[in-house]
Amino acid sequence: MFLPTTRDELNSLKWDRPDIILVTGDSYIDSPFIGIAVIGKVLSDAGYRVAVIAQPDVHSEKDIKRLGEPLLFWGVSGGSIDSMIANYTSLKKRRKSDDYTPGGINNRRPDRATIVYTNLIKQHFKNTKPILLGGIEASLRRIAHYDYWSDSLRSSILFDSKADYLLYGMADKSVLQFADAIKNGDDAKNIRGLCYIAGKTDDIPEDYLELPSYDIVKTDNKALINMFHTFYKNNDPLNAQGLYQKHGTRYLVHNPPALPLTQEELDKVYALDFERSQHPYYERQGKVKALETIRFSISTHRGCYGECNFCAITVHEGRTVQWRSQKSILTEVEKIASLPDFKGYIVDVGGPTANMYGYECSKKLKTGSCTDKRCLYPQICQSLKVNHNPQIELLRKIRRVPGVKKVFVASGIRYDLLLNDKQYGKDYLEELVKYHISGQMKIAPEHTEDNVLQKMGKPGKTLLLQFKDLFEKINRRAKKEQFLTYYLIAAHPGCTLNDMNSLKRFAGRELKTNPEQVQIFCPAPSTYSALMYYTQTDPFTGKKLFVEKDPRRKEQQKDIVVKKSDKG
Repeated sequence: MFLPTTRDELNSLKWDRPDIILVTGDSYIDSPFIGIAVIGKVLSDAGYRVAVIAQPDVHSEKDIKRLGEPLLFWGVSGGSIDSMIANYTSLKKRRKSDDYTPGGINNRRPDRATIVYTNLIKQHFKNTKPILLGGIEASLRRIAHYDYWSDSLRSSILFDSKADYLLYGMADKSVLQFADAIKNGDDAKNIRGLCYIAGKTDDIPEDYLELPSYDIVKTDNKALINMFHTFYKNNDPLNAQGLYQKHGTRYLVHNPPALPLTQEELDKVYALDFERSQHPYYERQGKVKALETIRFSISTHRGCYGECNFCAITVHEGRTVQWRSQKSILTEVEKIASLPDFKGYIVDVGGPTANMYGYECSKKLKTGSCTDKRCLYPQICQSLKVNHNPQIELLRKIRRVPGVKKVFVASGIRYDLLLNDKQYGKDYLEELVKYHISGQMKIAPEHTEDNVLQKMGKPGKTLLLQFKDLFEKINRRAKKEQFLTYYLIAAHPGCTLNDMNSLKRFAGRELKTNPEQVQIFCPAPSTYSALMYYTQTDPFTGKKLFVEKDPRRKEQQKDIVVKKSDKG
């Protein structure tokens, strides 16, 4: 069932008021792909009375006050995407559409939604219950960070919003611990994955590491880089230390990350009674485009080995890949297949990267992620035993579920992982070619020039060509006419016009294509690439770095690649 969002629903449930009210920048979509729905269902399953207010009108009290005040706490999220990324292009132009807003028009999500919603609550409920921030916007902005849209270094969003607490990461487990603490009158400050504000150092655990203060990193790029290294290295639940950072006269306290869910716990989350649709109250305002993708899709795992420097997944979901059991996934497929409007097509089976299902480094699982090296870059670590067989088996079983006609793998794959798997990699690609793509397969090399790929933390073009050759051979044998679509990035730190010209020549000569899927780099908060953009320094070598900041020349970098050849 849906979580209530109107007074009539509260009355029908005979609730005088909710225990917890969740406020979100998205329309209320009850789906396992939507963070606020997952958190709400997890809390509800534990016995808490949870309600949702989606995209409240920030210019009046009508939405934020319609359910009254919660008994325990408010939970505030900017939505499934950082609100500034949702509202603006990489050239800072206002987006006209929003896939998570009724009718698809970008007119309901405020800039810096987490801050705006917190202030809205405080404006209409004086001395209210604690306000807890969560979601990706809060997660990526939990420490001092570069904000591209103001071109400035901003303090932790806890200080900017004046909220009481922040839970970072996926928070399925930590939000229950938080709710129990508030309900029982216990101190919530020792919960993993929690950030809070301390007035003095006596309130900070003795073994926590101090980060350079906000005042220092605002004016000292070297200190900022050192701060980010320490922050980034302390993101693994098994070996992270707690952190703290002075902001003015007070301190941000950053507890170590929440422990990963066990497979049983993860399965339990996905077994909750999601409606897989938009709440009727909001659907009357218009349908959301996001449902076209997520309604008939399956999430198989969380986390990513990749750690691409421009990507925020590692800082939010983590480096440890957690996957669901085959039984859990197949049960969800059967539920989808029983829906009256299901036409037989599973839109996607995957995760942040599809081919990371079913294997993980045994060393990482015991002692945590390595602090001195990465899993995939500059080459795949020997300790990571890449094995595509679990996903091959899973896809074959899904294809046999009654009512399923076609299963797509649309999440994208890492071709370096596929090529590294000498036993099952080729078999996996054959499965995809024969059964799980239709006409095209998307991959994301991001660039072709080694100096730019090094700044991105991506593999070189030799592997790209090897994969392309294997893909084409398998298609020929299968007598299929299918092709690769390449996702590329322009104007990443370190990338020049010459680099884009080289990419263009390589794409025409070696890839036999004129790329169309080219996006201009956008510095997401709390990523290494954003750090490079702001400091104009390679944080790993300390050397100065060319960074294109002129919007017209950024556009020019993109145009070099996407323009059609004169030869037609």
